[in-house]
Amino acid sequence: MTNITGRVREAFRGDQRVDADALIARLDAVRRFLTAVDGLLPDAELVPAHTLVERAGTRLALSRDHTVVALAGATGSGKSSLFNALAQLELSPVGVRRPTTGVTHACVWGPLEGANRLLDWIGVLPRHRFVRESALDADDETALHGLILLDLPDFDSVQRSHRLEVDRLLGLVDQVVWVVDPQKYADRVIHDSYLREFHRHRDVTVVVLNQADRLTPADLPRVLDDLRRLLDTDGLTGVPLLSTTAIDPAGMVGLRGAMERTVAERQAALRRLAGDVDTVVAGLDELVGSARPAGGPDDRAVDGLNRALAGAAGVPAVTEAVEQAYRHRAGAATGWPLVRGWRRLRPDPLRRLHLPGPTGDQTDPAESLVAATSVPDPTAAQRSALGLAIRAVADRAATDLPAAWPGAVTSAARSRLGDLPDALDRTIAGTDLGLGRRPLWWRIVGGVQWLVTLAAVVGLGWLVLGYALRALGLPALDNPKVGQVPLPTLLLLGGLLAGLLLAALTRPVVRWAARRARARAEQRLTAKVALVGDEYVLTPVRVVLGSYAQARDALRDAARR
Repeated sequence: MTNITGRVREAFRGDQRVDADALIARLDAVRRFLTAVDGLLPDAELVPAHTLVERAGTRLALSRDHTVVALAGATGSGKSSLFNALAQLELSPVGVRRPTTGVTHACVWGPLEGANRLLDWIGVLPRHRFVRESALDADDETALHGLILLDLPDFDSVQRSHRLEVDRLLGLVDQVVWVVDPQKYADRVIHDSYLREFHRHRDVTVVVLNQADRLTPADLPRVLDDLRRLLDTDGLTGVPLLSTTAIDPAGMVGLRGAMERTVAERQAALRRLAGDVDTVVAGLDELVGSARPAGGPDDRAVDGLNRALAGAAGVPAVTEAVEQAYRHRAGAATGWPLVRGWRRLRPDPLRRLHLPGPTGDQTDPAESLVAATSVPDPTAAQRSALGLAIRAVADRAATDLPAAWPGAVTSAARSRLGDLPDALDRTIAGTDLGLGRRPLWWRIVGGVQWLVTLAAVVGLGWLVLGYALRALGLPALDNPKVGQVPLPTLLLLGGLLAGLLLAALTRPVVRWAARRARARAEQRLTAKVALVGDEYVLTPVRVVLGSYAQARDALRDAARR
């Protein structure tokens, strides 16, 4: 996106019309911006935008048929005299005492009833509202019907309440007529504190050099030229600059003509609000900059996060228990039947962690709501590694974003950190570790072990029976031979040796298969833990990045005229 500030560096629009629908669309874009950044950016940075949306909505809803023009000036500039001269009535007090104007006076051309709601919003007291309506005027004042002219207190008043009232009203009126006099037209207060701040409202700004009658015909052009130079320096190039004198009706023709054109155009309110939008957009530009938001953190940061989550979740301890459990269960299924019972007396390693035991059962679901597993808590090093990984994710995701956003991204990444331990524990408890089924080869080896054990038992029984018969003096059994070895002896020794040999041959296979089971469990657990990281860390980060993109697009729309 091109620099928004550059695009709102407006040209003078005093002779251009502002489309009401386009203005409303820009205001809606500002509203969308505020919605997108709600809770993400400092509230203090957003006060002007909130104020704009509220004021603009109220101003457009109250009246588009009235134009509010304020006469603003320093003490002794003669703005109250201009106010009375334009109204052709003595409405605002004029005198040598300073400040003379302590409250705002309003003169309404046309029926007062139609302007009362607008004056209530502006804050002009009813007793200071006047109507410029007389049967003696005939049609003389028709050109100004719809004008609400305000005489503001002096902005350089010694009373702070007067200055605060001026500042408040300058934010509400549609057009400002700045009244300066030959003695103080170059005063730094009006130029530095007011006129320069109105450079984005040039199209609703008029400057009048009042009391021009105090200057000689030769001095007046020189003073006007110098004042124009100062206005150009203030960024007010192109604003109307008039000379007035309240004591001579001819000296009011130019100002009255400017008022009549403003009233006839019915554009002052729209131009003022358009300038307010320009000001707000320029102030918000540095909050969004021109960076395009990334889709999220890069793969390297995500991989680091997944490793840290796996460590904090106890995946190494669980996978080690899986390997031990596999060897334990495989030994109980394929080992020598004479020692299987002894193996079963030893606890299954997974049961110690409240994970699926020898029959695949798990802890009670009611218990899992409190503590799903007994996996050891993460160490300080693992917690530190997780914190650093989350910070790395936020830093990578916020790369190239304006200064206001990395903090929001980091806060989002850490927003559910307190929920991570329970989520990881539930994930570990609910993951299928791949030990629920007994492999077929276990059954085959176990069956063979039972056969050779049975052969040894038969041989042993046969030999015991033969010894018993001989001890009792009974005829001995006829023991067949296999070669030179009696069959009972062969069955006994062969069964024992075969069982031991089969157990010895099976042991390395069990170790290899246990390592594979461990790798398979590690892969499954890592994948499940990654889903937790995506939900609890990456998704909040993506939400903030999405909000940034929405805010950036909304501000771009608000900058368009």
